[in-house]
Amino acid sequence: MNINPLNTTSHSEASTQTFMQKVYQWMGMGLALTGILAFWVSRNGSLLQALGGGGFFLVALIEIGIVIWLSSSITKISAQTAVIGFLVYSALNGVTMAFIFIAYTQASIASTFFITAATFIGVSIFGWTTKQDLSSMGSFLFMGLIGIIVASVVNFFLRSPIFYWLISYAGVAIFIGLTAYDTQKLKQIHRSGAGSQDQLAVLGALRLYLDFINMFLFLLRIFGRRR
Repeated sequence: MNINPLNTTSHSEASTQTFMQKVYQWMGMGLALTGILAFWVSRNGSLLQALGGGGFFLVALIEIGIVIWLSSSITKISAQTAVIGFLVYSALNGVTMAFIFIAYTQASIASTFFITAATFIGVSIFGWTTKQDLSSMGSFLFMGLIGIIVASVVNFFLRSPIFYWLISYAGVAIFIGLTAYDTQKLKQIHRSGAGSQDQLAVLGALRLYLDFINMFLFLLRIFGRRR
């Protein structure tokens, strides 16, 4: 039987595009759920009072637990369980992000969101189309992320305005890099055929969701107008 390699390549590319479409669809659904709940919670006085009483840290700990669980168990759980876990995480993140509607004007939140979306789309397209192997960026970006976390904790006590802005711009740069890296990595994971594609699509959505949210928060520190 004669197999046309061009048809095989075309089928593989179409399959990868379908996979990434699922990733972006789940990611978009998660972002929408987060945004709606963040706005709703910011208008609910009793919920805000509960969060101020230590509830914020409890929800944040649950979020971290869900991310660790999904990342470590994605190939062992069903696609439905993975989807539920991702949507629960997105909802809880909406609860903890309600503070941005209190701290910043709605106009600056909206404009920063569009800046983030435009940046994310451009960088993700680059990660998808570039022929350059971005694998070497992974460890560098991870070390940079650890550095940002440590620097943020240190500056919580120092309260240095210069340090604050350095961390903000460095954070944007790191998550721009992670967006390109994760997009290419997801493309490679799909083509390797490792694991169920439905579960991997949810894990991919979680990765890109986290890239988007963190990029947005750092950009909001730069462009946001406080009330």
